[in-house]
Amino acid sequence: MIVESEEECREIARTRQWLTQAVIGLNLCPFAKAVAAKGQIRYALSDAKDAEALLADLVSELNHLALVNPSDTDTSLLIHPQAFADFLDFNDFLDLADAALVEMKLDGVIQIASFHPDYQFAESEPEDVANYTNRSPYPTLHLLREDSVDRAVDAFPEAEEIYLRNIETLETLGLDAVRARVLVE
Repeated sequence: MIVESEEECREIARTRQWLTQAVIGLNLCPFAKAVAAKGQIRYALSDAKDAEALLADLVSELNHLALVNPSDTDTSLLIHPQAFADFLDFNDFLDLADAALVEMKLDGVIQIASFHPDYQFAESEPEDVANYTNRSPYPTLHLLREDSVDRAVDAFPEAEEIYLRNIETLETLGLDAVRARVLVE
């Protein structure tokens, strides 16, 4: 079940703070500021504890995003603090998430980005600062409209350089400062 509430529950409040301080504050995603300013980000909190329940919530959230007007909700963050605390299990779940997109005929319409408190890129060490580009306070699936991503990339010069610039930014800040912004307490 997805909990939608204008009330700031702890998980949504921490996620919003992470988005403000890390993603927007450090300009890790230059596209996030505009949708945040327009109030077009939906924060959906899942109480799922396993893959089956999370998949049901994901399908529900994908349906919502596919049907809602983009000017009302351009992107959605499906926060699921009780499911997939282990990053490798979370990473395995992404195959199911992508399969749901295909089954729902939303592949090419919506894409899923992933964030996790223990995110780790292949071939990296756990505390490599680059991992923090995809670390968040809770396991989170970010649902993005492909059209919006395409427009943002077209408007941003050298979009393919964002990832490298992000790593440079995080390295300059140092691991302790990055941890404080990303894993907001």
